[in-house]
Amino acid sequence: MGGPRTQNDVGQFLTNLFSDRDIIKLPMQSIAGQVIARRRVGKIKEQYMQIGGGSPIEKWTRAQGSGMVKQLDRTNPDTAPHSYYVGFRYTEPNTPQAVEDMIADGVDHVIAFTQYQQFSGSTTGSNLNELYRVQKRLDPESKLQWSFIDRWGTHPKLVSSFADRVEAQIAKLTDDVRHATPILFSAHSLPLNVVDRGDPYVAEVGGTVAYVVNELRRRGVNNPYRLVWQSAVGPLRWLGPQTEATIRHYGSIGYSSLVMVPIAFTSDHIETLFELDIEYGKVAREAGISQYMRAEALNDHPPFIDALATIVKEHIDAGFPTSPQLLLPDPGSESAQTITTRKWIAAQAARQAERKK
Repeated sequence: MGGPRTQNDVGQFLTNLFSDRDIIKLPMQSIAGQVIARRRVGKIKEQYMQIGGGSPIEKWTRAQGSGMVKQLDRTNPDTAPHSYYVGFRYTEPNTPQAVEDMIADGVDHVIAFTQYQQFSGSTTGSNLNELYRVQKRLDPESKLQWSFIDRWGTHPKLVSSFADRVEAQIAKLTDDVRHATPILFSAHSLPLNVVDRGDPYVAEVGGTVAYVVNELRRRGVNNPYRLVWQSAVGPLRWLGPQTEATIRHYGSIGYSSLVMVPIAFTSDHIETLFELDIEYGKVAREAGISQYMRAEALNDHPPFIDALATIVKEHIDAGFPTSPQLLLPDPGSESAQTITTRKWIAAQAARQAERKK
């Protein structure tokens, strides 16, 4: 998704976001998206000012990419040197810039490695649709060979990295509440019409939570937990329970401590630094929650960098496989673009299989 680097980038970021029918469908989208963006731009600019003026997501993404390729050069010398390219959906550096740079650098094989660890058509799906359009325009002869890492929410090293971050916050709680404090795994919500068409995101986020909880149990952390949903916007009905309402509820029934875990995010950005830390931190204080902890984002946590490199190494060593899940249509209706993109992905998989013969 990306995030605005500066205050001047906020308006275009919001326009691009609300104009994307893969993430939210609106009547007269090209007009409605711009109207919503204009209405929200002042508020969102103020939120970014409170976290330093812009999003740090590019900084963290580049730190992750750099650490990942350094490790890959050591572990997979046969395919070295490895390079990383950043292609955000709604801000620069964007997908066209990344593909242009790959072509200019003479790249042969590209692994499209989504940084949404749980798949949704609204996130990874939207990025893949954009990637299809961009490569068709910039690489009409298909000189680039593509393979895809489309979901990795239950990878053992990702799970362990999340557990590290949760365990560190549990240790900071006072003795009287340490073992009874609820852990709230908070993920970006989705409109219910997206869920109803069979989008796998809800199940995949739940899978990540289950694996992380199992790892915490293995480490002796037995706190109760819930999965909650944040960042709903607009008139549509969204997944619940909402994070803010849950915080208020637990405060109202006597809980004085909570540990928040951004389970669908790997880097700090506005949803962690403003929404979870500042906005919901205020809600927690007003609700009487005196120990409000937030597990750090994975950012450049060394075990997480190792997880990224390991996931790519496994993909390379296995011969660049395409996940069967990526080729399975949703049970509900899909856009013509999504169907076209899936056919392109299948063609890339077939092409890779031929190269292996």
